[in-house]
Amino acid sequence: MSELSYNSDGVSVPRAGLTSEDRRRLTLRLRQAREEANDDLRLWHQLLNAGKPVPKDKEPLDAAFMDLPERLLKQYRDDRKTSHLGRILGTADRLAKAVDRVVVLGIGGSYMGARALFEALCHPYHNELGRKDRGDRPRVYFEGNNVDNDSIAALLEMLRQDGKGRWAIVVISKGGKTLETAVAFRIFLNLLEQSSGKDALRQFVVPVTGKTGQLRDLAKALKCTDVHDIPEGLGGRFSVLSAGGLLPAAILGLDVVELLEGAAAMNERFRTARPGENPVLDYVGVCHLMEKRCGANIRVLSTWGKRLEAVGLWYDQLLAESLGKSGQGAVPLTVVNTRDLHSRGQQHQEGRRDKLITNLIVDPAAVKKPLVVGRSARDQDKLNAIAKTTVPKILEAAYEGTNKAYRDDGRPTAEIRLPALDEAALGQLFQMLMLATVVEGRLIGVNPYGQPGVEAYKRNMNEILGVQ
Repeated sequence: MSELSYNSDGVSVPRAGLTSEDRRRLTLRLRQAREEANDDLRLWHQLLNAGKPVPKDKEPLDAAFMDLPERLLKQYRDDRKTSHLGRILGTADRLAKAVDRVVVLGIGGSYMGARALFEALCHPYHNELGRKDRGDRPRVYFEGNNVDNDSIAALLEMLRQDGKGRWAIVVISKGGKTLETAVAFRIFLNLLEQSSGKDALRQFVVPVTGKTGQLRDLAKALKCTDVHDIPEGLGGRFSVLSAGGLLPAAILGLDVVELLEGAAAMNERFRTARPGENPVLDYVGVCHLMEKRCGANIRVLSTWGKRLEAVGLWYDQLLAESLGKSGQGAVPLTVVNTRDLHSRGQQHQEGRRDKLITNLIVDPAAVKKPLVVGRSARDQDKLNAIAKTTVPKILEAAYEGTNKAYRDDGRPTAEIRLPALDEAALGQLFQMLMLATVVEGRLIGVNPYGQPGVEAYKRNMNEILGVQ
């Protein structure tokens, strides 16, 4: 497996950057924060095995994501059919054969990972392709992630017009109380019953939920054929490698085993590599020092390519909800280049020096079918001079030119480079960023789990509406 790499040479710029001494001084604290994160996992397992509650000073403790890839892979290798991953793959194959469309309902971390995988790894026009060109997999749509009447109505109308075309619902919610997803589920469930009949609901509704809660109760009432668990000790924004992300990915035909193997490989690097060779610790160290020493409290994840935008939005939520507490937490911002160089580039180049720009780029050598500019008899655009140049080469030139401009003006940058845009690379990236978020939380004294601010808005909204 080719490894993801992290390079922070670009933060060592005059006036606004870091020195090697800055980083050396943080090494011991980074090791301690890693150990505290590992302690979270050990404590979670001890409490689970003993059947004891989480101590109040550790609540909440959603550390189960840390070794989830290894646990799922081991279970799958021991028993491919009845293991959790085996059942996910079985459900995915069953739905893929039975329906042409799947509506995925969820909000926040309950759907953003699945959306990121869809946009990064599937054909950009997957839903527009014919069945054969989709690899005989269904079209997939995401809803329940907003309160947008017209968006919901438009999808409902399309499903109605599909006539006898069969479709299914995957609804993702740990407790079932999140109002946006619950409302959407009721609306789409009614349409599915009208179009396919009450008996079809058992087969074509697949809840992904916790062991208890309103959605679990509804799943029992519907007598759903398949219900997949969100494990205990797993918060929504850390659930991309649970059934919440794996089931939609498997429905799309993505290799979820490789996804988990990539995550497991990142876990091994995190546990064993020293600072300077450890992408998790090095990323945390640079981000932390840039914020505390240089005032860079805005973290720009600069994605190079449209297909990585949803990955950036997933990370925005992860970072904001995990560390935005007690008056702390950097502001995450995802941009897509070169598109956003024409909207935000000026501000990043000459605006306030309050940003760390981390480039997220796929190695250009991984592009399988590079397009060429081509020669034309109409050379008014003067592009015949680069007629043999490929589009990836143009992107690479834009990348190098942009970062040179930042360096020349003392603007700090770093780089996360993916060896390819595939499941193994995305597994490494997801796990790296989740681990980094927990380590940084422990480093700054913030519990990275839970989202009390979000819970306040939910509580107020329910009170206004009179929802129990």
